[in-house]
Amino acid sequence: MEELVERVDDRDRELGVVVSRRQAVREGWLHRVAVTVCRDERGRILVHRRSEQLSRYPGRYEVVVGGAVAVGESYEQAAARELAEELGIHVLPRLLFTFLNRGGLSPHWLGVHEALVPDSVVPDPEEVAWHGRLTEPELRSALLEWRFTPDSHEVFSRYPASPATRS
Repeated sequence: MEELVERVDDRDRELGVVVSRRQAVREGWLHRVAVTVCRDERGRILVHRRSEQLSRYPGRYEVVVGGAVAVGESYEQAAARELAEELGIHVLPRLLFTFLNRGGLSPHWLGVHEALVPDSVVPDPEEVAWHGRLTEPELRSALLEWRFTPDSHEVFSRYPASPATRS
């Protein structure tokens, strides 16, 4: 099934134009993506390797869980839906910040969330090939050694600097 997204402008305002995500990526049209940094009670961050079957960045590691914001969804709703779909958990992520991300396959607005997730998650094997939890120092080393998605690098470079993450 084709994902439908709302085109937005360079200030993240809806343009009233609905397109497929595939077309938005192909044409370089701005749209919204919601991602969540998942922490456990000890502060470790969930990291996962994408399935080899995925069309975007197969086999790469990610610091975030997420996907496109569907038409009519808020960033928060999309983030919660993606957590349920990809990890089998139902939590309400907290929006930390948004930014215009020009890296990756195409430019997009990225809504970055944070959520406290349980130790037991049930990843969708079609989406997630492996998952583990890393401390921030371990993650900083992994970002230099493993092949991560461009969004992972962009998010983590901004994430520790976000005042909302240290509340």
